[in-house]
Amino acid sequence: MEFSELLQNLLTEFGITQAQLSRDTGIPKTTISGWLNAGRLPDYQSIRKLCIYFEIGADELLQLKKR
Repeated sequence: MEFSELLQNLLTEFGITQAQLSRDTGIPKTTISGWLNAGRLPDYQSIRKLCIYFEIGADELLQLKKR
């Protein structure tokens, strides 16, 4: 599973939009859109924010461990 798929699954699971994730984490909406649509990957700070927000470890977020 690609990062974009995993992130989309998390958004669906948590019932939130890209805009809400952006507001809650301070990550620009254009950055989140890039992850979902352009195959971009998050930097260290964004990974940290996403892990805290979704309450998952980096290994899970980066698919080093299966959900």
